Parts: sequence; structure tokens; C-alpha cells
Amino acid sequence: MHIEPGQLAASTILGANVVASALLVSQLPGLLLRPALWLRTLLAAGFFSLFMQMYHLPVGPSELHFVGAMPIYLLFGFLPTLFGFALGLLAQGLIFEPQDLLHLGVNALSLMLPLLAAHFSVGRRLTEAARNGEIASLLKLDGFYYSGVTLMVGFWLSQGLVATPLVEWAHFAASYVTLVLLEPVFTWGIVSLLTRASGQTDTPAWARLCLDEKLVQRSAA
Repeated sequence: MHIEPGQLAASTILGANVVASALLVSQLPGLLLRPALWLRTLLAAGFFSLFMQMYHLPVGPSELHFVGAMPIYLLFGFLPTLFGFALGLLAQGLIFEPQDLLHLGVNALSLMLPLLAAHFSVGRRLTEAARNGEIASLLKLDGFYYSGVTLMVGFWLSQGLVATPLVEWAHFAASYVTLVLLEPVFTWGIVSLLTRASGQTDTPAWARLCLDEKLVQRSAA
């Protein structure tokens, strides 16, 4: 989902930075007013960065990454995941790939806008079932989210300085089918494991601090 440097005009990059900053600022009060989310945001950023570095492969005009969006979203919640994406991309740029800092806003929007769309649409209906380990719901969440990511990449490429053949974007989009099929299995495993670990009469302190309240309440019920 990375857009490589040199593909976008400075005005497009500036516009993306403005939109990404405005989006984060609009959600910032919800994060600042809930200190319980601060640690989860750092955990989301850490896991996201780990997943990104664990597997990334150039495909067509962009890169295929193991994003881990749905396990992060289901374990830590919406706001920690949203800000975790931005912080994770910033950390990746500062530590591993300095050239990616140029497109920080572009790449952040490629992840954040699909998350917003998923959370405020199918997420309201599918999240509880997905946390219960329902694979069909996990597949729907993943399919919806990664369809958004590939469409965002297509949008940026359509704004590029050099025209990108549709077949190259289609090659990139097709590569995400693997993630849509495999990530739900990973999500099911890690969510089930942590749900069982936290699902006790006296919920462990680490679960109350680190996991989304709704996940902890459901596992303790």
C-alpha cells in the first residue's frame, strides 16, 4: 500500500498531508479524553510496525504488506488502531525507510480511510461476531477493509505524474486476496488466545489495560 517517492506531485502530497492531519485532529479529543486508550495506541503502533516489517513485497506499482489491520482493530479498538497506523508509519519512516516520510500522509490515508469506512459501516454489525471467532465475519471485515486499501492505492496512482497501466494496479489488487484469505485465520487464533487468557472471573490487570473494553467484557461474561 506504499506509494513510492516520485510518483505524486507536490500539491497532491500536500493535500494528503492536510487531509490526514485534519482527520487525526478531528479524532484527537476522543483519544486524549480517555487515558485508557493511550497504551493501546502504542501497542497498536508497535504491532502494526512489527507486522509491516515482518512481511513486505514489491508488487506492481506498490507493495504488499502484512498489515494486521483486523487483529489490531478487534484487540485494541477503533481509535488506537487509527492513531496506531499513523504512529507506526512515522516510526517506520524514521527508523527503517526515511524515503517513505515524504508520503506519510498519503500512506496513512490509504490505511485510515478504509478503517473509517469499515468501522462506521460493516464494523458495527460484524465486530461482535468476529470477536466471537466467526470466520465468515472476519472474512467480510477483511474483504471490506482491503478492498478499500486497494481502491485508495488506485486513487493515488490515478493522480500520479506518470500514468500507471490498469493491469499493474489489478496485479497489486489481486495480491491482497492472499491477505483476505489468510489474515482471518491469524486474527481468529490471536483473538481466541487472548480472549481465553483474559476471560476469568477476575479479569487480569494486563487485559484491562491492554485490550478493548468490549472484548474484555465479552470474554468475562
